[in-house]
Amino acid sequence: MRLIAGLSPLLPAFIAAFVAAALISFLLTPIVRGLALRLNVVDEPNHRRVNTRTIARGGGVAVGIGFLGVSLVITMTVGNGSLAGFSPPVSIEPNEINALLIGTALAVVIGLVDDVLNLRARWQLASQLVLAIGAVLLGITIDSIANPFGPGQITLNGAWGVAFTIFWIIGMMNSINWIDGLDGLSSGIGLIAAFTLGLISLTVGAGLSGQPYVALLCFALAGALLGFLRWNFHPASIFVGTSGVMVIGYALAVLSILGSAKVVVALLVLGVPIIDTFWNIVRRLITGSSPFTPDRGHVHHRLMDLGLSQTRAVLVIYAMTLALAVLSFVLSGAGQLYAFMGVVVGSGFLLLVLTRRSLVMNEFQADSYEDNDHDHIEQPRNPG
Repeated sequence: MRLIAGLSPLLPAFIAAFVAAALISFLLTPIVRGLALRLNVVDEPNHRRVNTRTIARGGGVAVGIGFLGVSLVITMTVGNGSLAGFSPPVSIEPNEINALLIGTALAVVIGLVDDVLNLRARWQLASQLVLAIGAVLLGITIDSIANPFGPGQITLNGAWGVAFTIFWIIGMMNSINWIDGLDGLSSGIGLIAAFTLGLISLTVGAGLSGQPYVALLCFALAGALLGFLRWNFHPASIFVGTSGVMVIGYALAVLSILGSAKVVVALLVLGVPIIDTFWNIVRRLITGSSPFTPDRGHVHHRLMDLGLSQTRAVLVIYAMTLALAVLSFVLSGAGQLYAFMGVVVGSGFLLLVLTRRSLVMNEFQADSYEDNDHDHIEQPRNPG
């Protein structure tokens, strides 16, 4: 893809949005962490989690405030024409911006309620459905996607477009939620995805003049995630929590819909969490488990089972996400869909290999433990 002409005068605004959101979330996160610890909004260690100590959660509040605060300023300044070089996008209705901002604010509140009360999965899903339907009612719909079988686009009319949009928003929130298993993982993936969507908005693929306004919003989200990542990367002092995964998932889902050709980009860039979610649902259904039953079968768990440290496992997944981001620039339209399908097949094979290898290693470690324990029991005592 080729960047639009005349970007140089716009760069200060992009940098300002990114830095401002980063500073807000960076400064707010310790305050949120202190309140969470005081109110006992924490994650305790258990057999599924990798944290070995009590960690505050609810960091999504800082991310949400950082993103929303800067986005509101952007929207007001662009709306009244006081931001040079920017103008309200003709292709985006005001209600669609309201869907992004109001929906993200609701995602913070709903997610925070879950962080405090530990709601059951069915209530989480119900709240995600409410957010998705609300976005559709405010005009957020996916009208078309790239045609993998020929030139042009596949048009999604009426109920098909509504159903696919709801599925997309809910699926995005759950994909971010399910990949949120290691320090800095979901926030780092969200950062890469938001930055990539911002850059894609500045290419001719998004229109001859691009979508600088949408790019500003994407960079604001990326900045908010970077400021939070300082506190969330290993060893994390706070987790993003349900408030965070809902904010990241919802905002990325809606930002990818605002404008053209970015839904498939998001599908590719967020391939790791999306595909991990897909294959884990398949695996659980095959084994007769509920698709929503939590376990340690995710890709990050498999990498750690192979002996990678938490930091190295996260960096490996970052690298995979960056590689997919590069592909989104190199390819376009149907090529991005083909790449995504190839990643689905390839990742399925990789997860199968990782699963078998981790099972073998676990059995070997168990046998070694039993042998050592047996040797210890049979060893004669020293005299005296």
